[in-house]
Amino acid sequence: MEFPADFLTRERALLGDRFEELYTYATPEPARGVTVNGLRCRPDDFARQADFLVTPSPFCKAAFTTAPDWRPGRHSWHHAGVFYAQEPSASAPAALLDVHPGMWVADLCAAPGGKTSQLAAALQGQGVLVANEFVAARAEVLRQNLERMGVTNALVTNEDTARLAAAWPGRFDRVLVDAPCSGEGMFRKEPAAAAQHDDALVAHCAALGAEILENAAALLAPGGILVYSTCTFAPQEDEAQVAAFLERHPEFSLCDLSDCGFGRPGEANRAPAGFAAHRCRRIWPADGGEGHFMAKLQKAGDLPGAQPLRGKPARVPKVPPEWTDFAKSCFPQLADRPVTVAGEWILLPPAGSERLPTAKLRLLRGGVLAGSVLKKRFQPAHALFMAYGACCTNREELTRQDPRTEAWLRGEEIPAVTAANGWCAVCVDGFPLGGGKVSGGRIKNHYPKALRNLR
Repeated sequence: MEFPADFLTRERALLGDRFEELYTYATPEPARGVTVNGLRCRPDDFARQADFLVTPSPFCKAAFTTAPDWRPGRHSWHHAGVFYAQEPSASAPAALLDVHPGMWVADLCAAPGGKTSQLAAALQGQGVLVANEFVAARAEVLRQNLERMGVTNALVTNEDTARLAAAWPGRFDRVLVDAPCSGEGMFRKEPAAAAQHDDALVAHCAALGAEILENAAALLAPGGILVYSTCTFAPQEDEAQVAAFLERHPEFSLCDLSDCGFGRPGEANRAPAGFAAHRCRRIWPADGGEGHFMAKLQKAGDLPGAQPLRGKPARVPKVPPEWTDFAKSCFPQLADRPVTVAGEWILLPPAGSERLPTAKLRLLRGGVLAGSVLKKRFQPAHALFMAYGACCTNREELTRQDPRTEAWLRGEEIPAVTAANGWCAVCVDGFPLGGGKVSGGRIKNHYPKALRNLR
Protein backbone atom coordinates (compact mmCIF):
# COMPACT_ATOMS: atom_id res chain seq x y z
CA MET A 1 0.00 0.00 0.00
CA GLU A 2 1.44 3.38 -1.05
CA PHE A 3 0.36 6.13 1.35
CA PRO A 4 0.25 9.88 0.53
CA ALA A 5 3.51 11.62 1.43
CA ASP A 6 2.02 14.08 3.95
CA PHE A 7 0.12 11.30 5.70
CA LEU A 8 3.20 9.11 5.80
CA THR A 9 5.34 11.86 7.32
CA ARG A 10 2.79 12.62 10.02
CA GLU A 11 2.10 9.04 11.02
CA ARG A 12 5.76 8.00 11.14
CA ALA A 13 6.46 10.98 13.40
CA LEU A 14 3.58 10.05 15.73
CA LEU A 15 4.10 6.28 15.81
CA GLY A 16 7.82 5.84 15.44
CA ASP A 17 8.76 2.16 15.19
CA ARG A 18 5.11 1.15 15.69
CA PHE A 19 4.19 2.43 12.23
CA GLU A 20 5.00 -0.80 10.39
CA GLU A 21 3.10 -2.88 12.96
CA LEU A 22 -0.11 -0.85 12.97
CA TYR A 23 -0.23 -0.15 9.23
CA THR A 24 0.38 -3.75 8.16
CA TYR A 25 -3.03 -4.92 7.00
CA ALA A 26 -4.37 -8.05 8.68
CA THR A 27 -5.90 -9.26 5.40
CA PRO A 28 -4.29 -9.23 1.94
CA GLU A 29 -7.38 -7.63 0.38
CA PRO A 30 -9.87 -5.06 1.72
CA ALA A 31 -12.08 -6.72 4.29
CA ARG A 32 -15.65 -7.41 3.20
CA GLY A 33 -18.57 -8.31 5.38
CA VAL A 34 -22.25 -8.11 6.18
CA THR A 35 -24.18 -6.91 9.21
CA VAL A 36 -27.32 -8.85 10.03
CA ASN A 37 -30.58 -6.92 10.21
CA GLY A 38 -32.02 -7.65 13.65
CA LEU A 39 -35.48 -6.68 12.38
CA ARG A 40 -35.37 -9.77 10.17
CA CYS A 41 -33.52 -12.45 12.13
CA ARG A 42 -31.00 -13.23 14.84
CA PRO A 43 -27.28 -13.35 13.96
CA ASP A 44 -26.94 -17.00 15.06
CA ASP A 45 -29.89 -18.04 12.88
CA PHE A 46 -28.40 -16.11 9.96
CA ALA A 47 -25.01 -17.79 10.36
CA ARG A 48 -26.61 -21.22 10.54
CA GLN A 49 -28.74 -20.74 7.40
CA ALA A 50 -26.44 -18.66 5.18
CA ASP A 51 -25.46 -20.32 1.91
CA PHE A 52 -22.19 -18.38 1.68
CA LEU A 53 -19.10 -18.30 3.86
CA VAL A 54 -19.45 -16.12 6.98
CA THR A 55 -17.12 -15.72 9.94
CA PRO A 56 -18.12 -13.84 13.13
CA SER A 57 -16.58 -10.38 13.34
CA PRO A 58 -14.87 -9.14 16.53
CA PHE A 59 -16.33 -5.66 16.05
CA CYS A 60 -20.05 -6.34 16.51
CA LYS A 61 -22.17 -9.38 17.42
CA ALA A 62 -24.35 -8.84 14.35
CA ALA A 63 -21.43 -8.52 11.91
CA PHE A 64 -19.65 -11.18 9.84
CA THR A 65 -16.75 -11.22 7.42
CA THR A 66 -17.25 -12.79 4.01
CA ALA A 67 -14.99 -14.02 1.22
CA PRO A 68 -13.27 -11.03 -0.45
CA ASP A 69 -14.57 -12.01 -3.89
CA TRP A 70 -18.19 -12.54 -2.80
CA ARG A 71 -20.61 -9.94 -4.13
CA PRO A 72 -23.78 -9.63 -2.02
CA GLY A 73 -25.91 -7.30 -4.13
CA ARG A 74 -27.63 -10.00 -6.19
CA HIS A 75 -28.38 -12.34 -3.30
CA SER A 76 -32.08 -12.70 -2.51
CA TRP A 77 -31.43 -12.06 1.20
CA HIS A 78 -29.85 -8.72 0.29
CA HIS A 79 -33.01 -7.77 -1.59
CA ALA A 80 -35.05 -8.91 1.41
CA GLY A 81 -33.08 -6.69 3.79
CA VAL A 82 -31.76 -9.61 5.82
CA PHE A 83 -28.26 -8.10 5.82
CA TYR A 84 -26.40 -4.93 4.93
CA ALA A 85 -23.10 -5.21 3.05
CA GLN A 86 -20.61 -3.40 5.27
CA GLU A 87 -16.88 -3.39 5.94
CA PRO A 88 -16.73 -5.25 9.30
CA SER A 89 -15.15 -2.53 11.46
CA ALA A 90 -17.79 -0.05 10.26
CA SER A 91 -20.34 -1.92 12.39
CA ALA A 92 -18.59 -0.99 15.63
CA PRO A 93 -19.76 2.61 16.36
CA ALA A 94 -23.51 1.97 16.31
CA ALA A 95 -23.13 -1.01 18.64
CA LEU A 96 -21.41 1.24 21.20
CA LEU A 97 -24.40 3.59 21.46
CA ASP A 98 -26.33 1.25 23.79
CA VAL A 99 -29.74 1.73 22.16
CA HIS A 100 -32.85 0.08 23.65
CA PRO A 101 -36.46 -0.16 22.42
CA GLY A 102 -38.50 2.97 23.06
CA MET A 103 -35.62 5.45 22.91
CA TRP A 104 -35.44 8.50 20.69
CA VAL A 105 -32.31 8.19 18.55
CA ALA A 106 -30.72 10.49 15.96
CA ASP A 107 -28.12 9.50 13.37
CA LEU A 108 -26.87 12.83 12.05
CA CYS A 109 -24.66 11.66 9.15
CA ALA A 110 -26.63 8.57 8.25
CA ALA A 111 -26.12 7.76 4.55
CA PRO A 112 -25.87 5.22 3.12
CA GLY A 113 -27.63 3.61 6.09
CA GLY A 114 -25.61 0.71 7.47
CA LYS A 115 -25.18 2.14 10.95
CA THR A 116 -28.73 3.53 10.90
CA SER A 117 -30.15 0.09 10.23
CA GLN A 118 -28.22 -1.22 13.24
CA LEU A 119 -29.84 1.46 15.41
CA ALA A 120 -33.24 0.57 13.98
CA ALA A 121 -32.69 -3.10 14.81
CA ALA A 122 -31.83 -2.17 18.40
CA LEU A 123 -35.06 -0.15 18.66
CA GLN A 124 -37.17 -3.05 17.33
CA GLY A 125 -39.77 -0.68 15.92
CA GLN A 126 -40.30 1.11 19.24
CA GLY A 127 -39.33 4.75 19.74
CA VAL A 128 -38.33 7.25 17.08
CA LEU A 129 -35.27 7.15 14.82
CA VAL A 130 -34.20 10.29 12.96
CA ALA A 131 -31.90 9.46 10.04
CA ASN A 132 -30.38 12.62 8.60
CA GLU A 133 -28.17 13.21 5.58
CA PHE A 134 -27.13 16.64 4.32
CA VAL A 135 -26.41 15.65 0.69
CA ALA A 136 -29.71 15.19 -1.16
CA ALA A 137 -28.62 12.33 -3.44
CA ARG A 138 -27.16 10.41 -0.50
CA ALA A 139 -30.31 11.06 1.53
CA GLU A 140 -32.33 9.33 -1.18
CA VAL A 141 -29.99 6.31 -1.05
CA LEU A 142 -30.46 6.30 2.73
CA ARG A 143 -34.24 6.28 2.34
CA GLN A 144 -34.08 3.38 -0.11
CA ASN A 145 -31.82 1.31 2.14
CA LEU A 146 -33.98 1.82 5.22
CA GLU A 147 -36.99 0.82 3.16
CA ARG A 148 -35.22 -2.37 2.04
CA MET A 149 -34.32 -3.16 5.65
CA GLY A 150 -37.97 -2.86 6.72
CA VAL A 151 -37.44 0.04 9.14
CA THR A 152 -40.83 1.29 10.33
CA ASN A 153 -40.05 4.06 12.83
CA ALA A 154 -37.65 6.35 10.96
CA LEU A 155 -37.95 9.98 9.96
CA VAL A 156 -35.55 10.51 7.06
CA THR A 157 -34.40 14.13 6.83
CA ASN A 158 -32.18 16.00 4.38
CA GLU A 159 -31.00 18.84 6.60
CA ASP A 160 -28.17 20.86 8.02
CA THR A 161 -27.69 19.57 11.56
CA ALA A 162 -27.94 23.13 12.91
CA ARG A 163 -31.56 23.29 11.75
CA LEU A 164 -32.33 20.01 13.47
CA ALA A 165 -30.73 21.25 16.69
CA ALA A 166 -32.77 24.46 16.55
CA ALA A 167 -36.01 22.54 15.96
CA TRP A 168 -35.51 19.70 18.44
CA PRO A 169 -33.19 20.76 21.30
CA GLY A 170 -32.67 18.24 24.08
CA ARG A 171 -35.06 15.63 22.70
CA PHE A 172 -32.89 12.57 21.98
CA ASP A 173 -31.67 9.81 24.27
CA ARG A 174 -28.92 8.77 21.86
CA VAL A 175 -27.08 10.56 19.05
CA LEU A 176 -24.62 9.06 16.58
CA VAL A 177 -22.17 11.27 14.69
CA ASP A 178 -20.28 9.21 12.13
CA ALA A 179 -18.63 12.36 10.89
CA PRO A 180 -17.62 13.22 7.32
CA CYS A 181 -13.87 12.80 7.40
CA SER A 182 -10.67 12.76 5.37
CA GLY A 183 -11.10 9.00 4.88
CA GLU A 184 -7.58 7.87 5.74
CA GLY A 185 -8.99 4.49 6.70
CA MET A 186 -10.27 4.09 3.14
CA PHE A 187 -6.93 4.43 1.34
CA ARG A 188 -6.70 0.75 0.41
CA LYS A 189 -10.40 0.32 -0.32
CA GLU A 190 -10.89 3.57 -2.26
CA PRO A 191 -7.77 4.84 -4.08
CA ALA A 192 -9.51 8.18 -4.68
CA ALA A 193 -9.29 8.85 -0.95
CA ALA A 194 -5.51 8.69 -1.14
CA ALA A 195 -5.37 10.77 -4.31
CA GLN A 196 -7.37 13.68 -2.87
CA HIS A 197 -5.79 13.67 0.59
CA ASP A 198 -3.94 16.74 1.88
CA ASP A 199 -3.67 18.85 5.04
CA ALA A 200 -6.36 21.25 3.81
CA LEU A 201 -8.87 18.41 3.55
CA VAL A 202 -8.06 17.26 7.09
CA ALA A 203 -8.53 20.80 8.42
CA HIS A 204 -11.84 21.20 6.55
CA CYS A 205 -13.19 17.88 7.84
CA ALA A 206 -12.10 18.68 11.40
CA ALA A 207 -13.99 21.98 11.30
CA LEU A 208 -17.09 20.30 9.87
CA GLY A 209 -16.94 17.57 12.49
CA ALA A 210 -16.69 20.16 15.26
CA GLU A 211 -19.78 21.94 13.95
CA ILE A 212 -21.80 18.71 13.80
CA LEU A 213 -20.67 17.77 17.31
CA GLU A 214 -21.97 21.10 18.62
CA ASN A 215 -25.37 20.40 17.09
CA ALA A 216 -25.36 16.83 18.40
CA ALA A 217 -24.74 18.16 21.91
CA ALA A 218 -27.75 20.46 21.56
CA LEU A 219 -30.00 17.61 20.37
CA LEU A 220 -29.04 15.30 23.23
CA ALA A 221 -31.24 15.06 26.33
CA PRO A 222 -29.73 15.25 29.85
CA GLY A 223 -28.15 11.89 30.70
CA GLY A 224 -28.04 10.95 27.02
CA ILE A 225 -25.15 9.32 25.18
CA LEU A 226 -23.33 10.52 22.09
CA VAL A 227 -20.97 8.37 20.01
CA TYR A 228 -18.57 10.18 17.69
CA SER A 229 -16.71 8.18 15.06
CA THR A 230 -14.60 8.61 11.94
CA CYS A 231 -12.86 6.35 9.44
CA THR A 232 -9.65 8.37 9.59
CA PHE A 233 -6.47 8.49 11.70
CA ALA A 234 -5.91 12.27 11.69
CA PRO A 235 -5.46 13.69 15.22
CA GLN A 236 -7.43 16.86 14.40
CA GLU A 237 -10.46 14.72 13.52
CA ASP A 238 -10.05 12.16 16.31
CA GLU A 239 -8.52 12.56 19.79
CA ALA A 240 -7.88 16.28 19.43
CA GLN A 241 -11.42 16.80 18.17
CA VAL A 242 -12.93 15.11 21.22
CA ALA A 243 -10.56 16.90 23.60
CA ALA A 244 -11.59 20.29 22.18
CA PHE A 245 -15.27 19.36 22.45
CA LEU A 246 -14.90 18.43 26.12
CA GLU A 247 -13.08 21.70 26.75
CA ARG A 248 -16.09 23.57 25.36
CA HIS A 249 -18.63 21.28 27.07
CA PRO A 250 -17.77 20.46 30.68
CA GLU A 251 -21.27 19.00 31.05
CA PHE A 252 -20.04 15.98 29.05
CA SER A 253 -17.85 13.16 30.31
CA LEU A 254 -15.77 10.70 28.28
CA CYS A 255 -16.87 7.07 28.73
CA ASP A 256 -14.25 4.32 28.88
CA LEU A 257 -14.27 1.95 25.89
CA SER A 258 -11.41 -0.23 27.12
CA ASP A 259 -13.71 -3.22 27.66
CA CYS A 260 -15.40 -3.09 24.24
CA GLY A 261 -13.52 -6.20 23.09
CA PHE A 262 -11.78 -4.90 19.97
CA GLY A 263 -9.23 -2.37 18.77
CA ARG A 264 -6.71 -0.44 20.84
CA PRO A 265 -6.73 2.65 23.07
CA GLY A 266 -6.59 6.13 21.64
CA GLU A 267 -3.21 7.81 21.31
CA ALA A 268 -2.18 10.35 23.96
CA ASN A 269 0.24 12.20 21.66
CA ARG A 270 -2.63 13.04 19.27
CA ALA A 271 -4.38 15.30 21.80
CA PRO A 272 -3.54 18.01 24.36
CA ALA A 273 -1.85 16.94 27.59
CA GLY A 274 -4.26 15.69 30.20
CA PHE A 275 -6.81 14.24 27.77
CA ALA A 276 -7.75 10.64 28.64
CA ALA A 277 -7.05 9.29 25.16
CA HIS A 278 -6.99 5.71 26.44
CA ARG A 279 -10.77 5.92 26.94
CA CYS A 280 -11.28 6.28 23.17
CA ARG A 281 -10.91 3.38 20.74
CA ARG A 282 -8.98 2.95 17.54
CA ILE A 283 -9.15 0.20 14.95
CA TRP A 284 -5.91 0.03 12.95
CA PRO A 285 -5.31 -1.91 9.73
CA ALA A 286 -3.45 -4.48 11.85
CA ASP A 287 -6.65 -5.10 13.85
CA GLY A 288 -8.60 -6.51 10.92
CA GLY A 289 -10.47 -3.40 9.81
CA GLU A 290 -9.63 -0.66 7.35
CA GLY A 291 -9.56 1.97 10.11
CA HIS A 292 -11.90 3.59 12.65
CA PHE A 293 -11.85 5.95 15.62
CA MET A 294 -14.60 6.07 18.27
CA ALA A 295 -15.37 8.08 21.39
CA LYS A 296 -18.40 7.72 23.66
CA LEU A 297 -19.62 10.78 25.58
CA GLN A 298 -22.36 11.18 28.17
CA LYS A 299 -24.23 14.37 28.98
CA ALA A 300 -24.79 15.21 32.64
CA GLY A 301 -28.17 14.11 33.90
CA ASP A 302 -28.89 17.07 36.19
CA LEU A 303 -29.37 19.64 33.40
CA PRO A 304 -32.71 21.21 32.42
CA GLY A 305 -34.65 19.02 30.02
CA ALA A 306 -36.28 19.97 26.73
CA GLN A 307 -39.04 22.54 26.89
CA PRO A 308 -42.54 21.26 26.07
CA LEU A 309 -43.57 21.88 22.49
CA ARG A 310 -46.09 24.64 21.98
CA GLY A 311 -48.66 25.19 19.29
CA LYS A 312 -51.84 23.64 18.03
CA PRO A 313 -52.18 19.87 18.06
CA ALA A 314 -51.85 18.28 14.64
CA ARG A 315 -55.06 17.86 12.70
CA VAL A 316 -56.23 14.27 12.63
CA PRO A 317 -56.59 13.37 8.95
CA LYS A 318 -59.62 11.64 7.53
CA VAL A 319 -58.62 8.07 6.82
CA PRO A 320 -59.50 7.04 3.26
CA PRO A 321 -61.90 4.07 3.36
CA GLU A 322 -59.97 2.42 0.52
CA TRP A 323 -56.94 2.08 2.83
CA THR A 324 -59.05 0.82 5.73
CA ASP A 325 -60.69 -1.85 3.60
CA PHE A 326 -57.36 -2.97 2.16
CA ALA A 327 -55.66 -3.06 5.56
CA LYS A 328 -58.47 -5.07 7.17
CA SER A 329 -58.13 -7.64 4.42
CA CYS A 330 -54.32 -7.87 3.99
CA PHE A 331 -52.76 -6.26 7.08
CA PRO A 332 -55.37 -6.38 9.88
CA GLN A 333 -52.80 -5.36 12.51
CA LEU A 334 -52.43 -2.02 10.70
CA ALA A 335 -56.10 -1.21 10.17
CA ASP A 336 -56.44 0.88 13.35
CA ARG A 337 -53.03 2.57 13.13
CA PRO A 338 -52.97 6.38 12.83
CA VAL A 339 -52.02 7.53 9.36
CA THR A 340 -50.66 10.65 7.72
CA VAL A 341 -52.31 11.73 4.49
CA ALA A 342 -50.32 13.83 2.00
CA GLY A 343 -52.33 14.34 -1.15
CA GLU A 344 -53.02 10.89 -2.56
CA TRP A 345 -50.31 9.28 -0.40
CA ILE A 346 -50.87 7.50 2.90
CA LEU A 347 -48.08 6.97 5.44
CA LEU A 348 -47.84 5.13 8.74
CA PRO A 349 -45.87 7.50 11.02
CA PRO A 350 -43.79 6.32 13.99
CA ALA A 351 -45.71 6.48 17.26
CA GLY A 352 -44.71 9.63 19.11
CA SER A 353 -43.21 11.37 16.08
CA GLU A 354 -46.08 13.85 16.11
CA ARG A 355 -44.24 15.49 19.01
CA LEU A 356 -41.43 16.49 16.62
CA PRO A 357 -42.34 19.56 14.54
CA THR A 358 -41.24 18.96 10.94
CA ALA A 359 -43.15 21.61 8.96
CA LYS A 360 -40.04 23.73 8.28
CA LEU A 361 -37.63 20.83 7.74
CA ARG A 362 -36.81 18.83 4.61
CA LEU A 363 -38.48 15.54 5.49
CA LEU A 364 -38.05 12.83 2.87
CA ARG A 365 -40.09 10.18 4.62
CA GLY A 366 -41.93 10.03 7.92
CA GLY A 367 -42.51 6.36 8.70
CA VAL A 368 -43.68 3.77 6.17
CA LEU A 369 -45.23 4.73 2.85
CA ALA A 370 -48.37 2.58 2.78
CA GLY A 371 -49.54 3.50 -0.71
CA SER A 372 -51.93 5.75 -2.56
CA VAL A 373 -55.59 6.01 -3.53
CA LEU A 374 -56.11 6.23 -7.27
CA LYS A 375 -59.54 6.14 -8.90
CA LYS A 376 -61.06 5.03 -5.59
CA ARG A 377 -58.71 2.04 -5.39
CA PHE A 378 -55.89 1.56 -2.95
CA GLN A 379 -52.49 0.88 -4.54
CA PRO A 380 -50.03 -0.50 -1.95
CA ALA A 381 -46.44 0.72 -1.99
CA HIS A 382 -43.35 -1.46 -2.14
CA ALA A 383 -42.34 -0.04 1.27
CA LEU A 384 -45.48 -1.45 2.90
CA PHE A 385 -44.60 -5.00 1.86
CA MET A 386 -40.94 -4.59 2.85
CA ALA A 387 -41.93 -3.40 6.32
CA TYR A 388 -44.85 -5.70 7.05
CA GLY A 389 -44.86 -8.36 4.30
CA ALA A 390 -44.14 -11.24 6.66
CA CYS A 391 -47.45 -10.42 8.43
CA CYS A 392 -49.55 -10.14 5.26
CA THR A 393 -52.55 -12.49 5.26
CA ASN A 394 -51.90 -13.42 1.61
CA ARG A 395 -48.33 -14.53 0.89
CA GLU A 396 -46.39 -16.33 -1.79
CA GLU A 397 -43.69 -18.31 0.00
CA LEU A 398 -40.45 -18.81 -1.95
CA THR A 399 -37.07 -20.25 -1.02
CA ARG A 400 -33.59 -19.31 -2.18
CA GLN A 401 -33.45 -22.53 -4.23
CA ASP A 402 -36.79 -21.92 -5.97
CA PRO A 403 -36.15 -20.73 -9.55
CA ARG A 404 -39.13 -18.41 -9.15
CA THR A 405 -37.05 -16.32 -6.73
CA GLU A 406 -34.53 -15.28 -9.36
CA ALA A 407 -37.35 -14.74 -11.85
CA TRP A 408 -39.12 -12.48 -9.36
CA LEU A 409 -35.98 -10.40 -8.80
CA ARG A 410 -35.65 -10.00 -12.57
CA GLY A 411 -39.14 -8.49 -12.64
CA GLU A 412 -40.92 -11.43 -14.22
CA GLU A 413 -44.39 -12.78 -13.49
CA ILE A 414 -44.28 -16.03 -11.53
CA PRO A 415 -46.79 -18.82 -10.86
CA ALA A 416 -48.79 -18.52 -7.64
CA VAL A 417 -48.66 -21.59 -5.40
CA THR A 418 -49.49 -20.41 -1.88
CA ALA A 419 -51.13 -17.02 -2.59
CA ALA A 420 -54.79 -16.46 -3.46
CA ASN A 421 -56.17 -13.87 -5.89
CA GLY A 422 -55.57 -10.24 -5.01
CA TRP A 423 -52.61 -8.38 -3.55
CA CYS A 424 -50.01 -10.60 -1.89
CA ALA A 425 -46.62 -10.33 -0.24
CA VAL A 426 -43.82 -12.30 -1.89
CA CYS A 427 -41.36 -13.74 0.63
CA VAL A 428 -38.11 -15.70 0.40
CA ASP A 429 -37.40 -18.00 3.35
CA GLY A 430 -40.04 -15.98 5.22
CA PHE A 431 -38.40 -12.59 4.49
CA PRO A 432 -40.30 -10.02 2.36
CA LEU A 433 -39.35 -9.38 -1.25
CA GLY A 434 -42.09 -6.90 -2.08
CA GLY A 435 -45.62 -7.36 -3.33
CA GLY A 436 -47.55 -8.45 -6.38
CA LYS A 437 -51.09 -9.06 -7.54
CA VAL A 438 -52.43 -12.56 -8.18
CA SER A 439 -54.85 -13.31 -10.99
CA GLY A 440 -55.45 -16.55 -12.84
CA GLY A 441 -52.71 -18.37 -10.97
CA ARG A 442 -50.04 -15.81 -11.88
CA ILE A 443 -48.44 -13.05 -9.80
CA LYS A 444 -48.00 -9.76 -11.61
CA ASN A 445 -44.62 -8.40 -10.57
CA HIS A 446 -44.58 -5.01 -8.80
CA TYR A 447 -40.94 -5.16 -7.74
CA PRO A 448 -39.48 -1.68 -8.52
CA LYS A 449 -37.60 -1.67 -11.81
CA ALA A 450 -34.62 0.18 -10.34
CA LEU A 451 -34.05 -2.65 -7.82
CA ARG A 452 -34.28 -5.62 -10.16
CA ASN A 453 -31.45 -8.04 -10.99
CA LEU A 454 -31.47 -7.21 -14.68
CA ARG A 455 -29.09 -9.18 -16.86
